[in-house]
Amino acid sequence: MNIRSLTRGDGVVIGAAVLLFIASFLDNYSYNGAPSSFEIPSLWASGPVLLSVVLAGLIGTALVVVARALPQPRKVAGLELGQFGVAFTVFAAWSALGNVIDPAGGANNFSSSSDGPSAGTGLIIALIATLVMAGAAVATPLVPALQASLVPAPKPVAPQPYGAQPQGGYGYPGAQPQPGQPYGAQPQPGQPFGQQPPAGQQPPAGPAAPAPQTSGGDFSPFWFAVPVPRQLFAEDGSTNPIAELAPGTWYLAVEQRGAALVAQTQDGRRGVLQDTSGIQRG
Repeated sequence: MNIRSLTRGDGVVIGAAVLLFIASFLDNYSYNGAPSSFEIPSLWASGPVLLSVVLAGLIGTALVVVARALPQPRKVAGLELGQFGVAFTVFAAWSALGNVIDPAGGANNFSSSSDGPSAGTGLIIALIATLVMAGAAVATPLVPALQASLVPAPKPVAPQPYGAQPQGGYGYPGAQPQPGQPYGAQPQPGQPFGQQPPAGQQPPAGPAAPAPQTSGGDFSPFWFAVPVPRQLFAEDGSTNPIAELAPGTWYLAVEQRGAALVAQTQDGRRGVLQDTSGIQRG
């Protein structure tokens, strides 16, 4: 699971779930005519409220977060986990609204009182939390501001001498090759990376990298990071994603196809990144 793939919308959903959990320990309803010895129960004491509001909201949040953090979408009965999570959050908000409208439950035994029961503090806060939760879950795929990464991607590090431990994500090179040096060639051992060798001495050629395929013009492979989670599609043109690129991780672009890039993931899979807007080059 990649926490960096979480979005701002997911952060709002998580915050609303925390508020819902706190509200579950507060009063379910209030009754002005109740005796002083009568103890108002919390949301945990009401089975319908517990199942349809509290647990439904928490389960929906967990499904939304897990679906976002997984490298590939998981499906159950033809639907993705995230879609199940959104449905749970909407159901929790709808149930909370119904309980606020009719919070009485078994509290109608105080027939001598002229005042009827009303929604308690916990139930009102639960309604607000589930409405925010459902709204963020539904709006995240539609609002670009909510799709931004919750944890910003680290900035590219400055070039380092050859042999130093690279910083950043997967495969990010410590320094870029100098002009005239073949892609993939290794500098001379004991010699600073990029320094010209003495006259008459040529460094040994390193292992040749696969020649990048281009759709026109010269193309040099480069490292890049995405600002928000992006889907990587198969090279055969199918619409099924093969992986998800997460912010905070460096990926290698090996080919350009018009406005799209052919990228390689950590495990060696290659696919087409169709949305290249806002990518950060290393």
